[in-house]
Amino acid sequence: MGEVAAPAKVLIANRGEIACRVSRAVKELGLTPVIIYTEADALSLHVLTAEHKVCLGSNKRAYTDIALVVNICQEQGVAAVHPGYGFLSENVEFATAVQEAGIQFLGPDPATFRMFSLKHTARAVAEAADVPVLPGSNLLTSADEAGRLADDIGYPVLLKATGGGGGIGIYICRSHTEVVDMFDVASRQGQANFGDSGVFLEKYVESARHIEVQIFGDGKGTVVHLGERECSIQRRHQKIVEETPSPFSNTEFREAITAAAVRLGRHAKYRSAGTIEFLVDNDTGKFYFLEVNTRLQVEHGITEYVSRQDLVQWMLQLQVPGLTPPDLEAYTFHNRGAAIECRINAENPSSNYSPSSGTLGEVEWPEMEGVRVDTWVETGSVVTPHYDSLLAKLMVFAPEGRAAAIKKMQAALAATKLKGIPSNIELCKEILASEKFGGGVTTTSFLVDFPFHPHAVEVTAAGMNTTVQDWPGRVRYWNVGVPPSGPMDARAFRFANALVGNGSDAAGLEYAIVGPTLKFHAPAAVALAGAEFSAHLDGKDIPCWTSVAVSPGSTLTVGSAKGSGGARGYL
Repeated sequence: MGEVAAPAKVLIANRGEIACRVSRAVKELGLTPVIIYTEADALSLHVLTAEHKVCLGSNKRAYTDIALVVNICQEQGVAAVHPGYGFLSENVEFATAVQEAGIQFLGPDPATFRMFSLKHTARAVAEAADVPVLPGSNLLTSADEAGRLADDIGYPVLLKATGGGGGIGIYICRSHTEVVDMFDVASRQGQANFGDSGVFLEKYVESARHIEVQIFGDGKGTVVHLGERECSIQRRHQKIVEETPSPFSNTEFREAITAAAVRLGRHAKYRSAGTIEFLVDNDTGKFYFLEVNTRLQVEHGITEYVSRQDLVQWMLQLQVPGLTPPDLEAYTFHNRGAAIECRINAENPSSNYSPSSGTLGEVEWPEMEGVRVDTWVETGSVVTPHYDSLLAKLMVFAPEGRAAAIKKMQAALAATKLKGIPSNIELCKEILASEKFGGGVTTTSFLVDFPFHPHAVEVTAAGMNTTVQDWPGRVRYWNVGVPPSGPMDARAFRFANALVGNGSDAAGLEYAIVGPTLKFHAPAAVALAGAEFSAHLDGKDIPCWTSVAVSPGSTLTVGSAKGSGGARGYL
């Protein structure tokens, strides 16, 4: 008997949750995933669950080392490479090198990358495909020219670096002077971040929505759409909550915007999964081409929910030898409900959303019908500062529609536990609970005046020997070498809890000799007990043994112990 051919190998040129997601699809099709990782990622879930894995070494940027990754592909004998998103997913040199090595690059052709990588050329392609674009300019040669053309277009305008993304090199200008002043800034940022100093102008829409259309093509001119997604709720041009269908859409609008996306895809003979992004004027309902994401989107999962199609499997089936490509000629999209995604990020809302890192002491994701979690973390995972802050994508689906999906997402967020480092879960909860979101008023300015105060206390000075305690604390573990814990003065500790309405077993702070300095980001009630310490709230004395109301933004400073009544206090 002849030997049975081994399953084709697919190298996943990425990390984190998308590496886990693609690996799952690869296995479901009977193929063999090959994982690459840096030493910093050695204990990440996508590595721990992999049978075939190759270490890239200690260089934390090795995921973008084209020569190294292609060499591994050849050594491993892979049939295809899935780039995920980010890193090398839209890199024309990488796609070219993979294909020249005789390996399938699961994504668009390199020529497509060139077509859409620069915003000004992408505009020209969209115009050629009869897709609406915002009034704007070609590449500009000087600040003076930018000012003159901005006067003609009408203010406000966007000054945009042609290679820009993620808000880098993009400025809202409301006057001739601002355009002239910011021209060189946008140009320098474009050159520094994207290797292209080109800058152009576009009309700025004050009340706008970000709505995108998922497309899929065979590279020969057949292109289908899988509905639209609303991605307007963003912070610093980074999406936080996405949903499909858009609450703005009606039948006429949906038919028009999806037809435009398909038209552009066919014009470009688009291959694989891609997303056409549009800016929608919330007042007039007109939509304008924004850009093409020539890769799998982070939020593809909610489209999979409502379409009941697996986009990653489609990518594999289209190009991996031996698999049957999806029958795009016979496919017509039918929406089957509503889906919402929240991006769960490791970031600290009380510190201007700076990235957070550390060990996750407890991770628990909801297990409910119609809830999907794409993640790379579990209890004990170490989140490093070296990579993107995305920890998980929490997705829900409700066949009954948007209202039911909102309720399901609220339940899913409530059931999520993520302890050990700050995250944006509380922000997601408040967005979903807001009247604006419930009413579908989700423009790109949604978060500008959103009244969010994280329920957090920022430690600006730790004091001397400040610890978190609870009552009765940790007891009866001497037999395994763990000493008892808990407050030294349990009566004072419980009294302080009672003063602010807490249960006697609620956690609190114990400090000795010198207390901490704390900044409050949400309303609170505090009480000090135990030994008497000097204490000031925004510079004003506060007494011990009484409840004190604290406003958001206030700072509590607990000084040193007074007199001879002890040296240990409680908050």
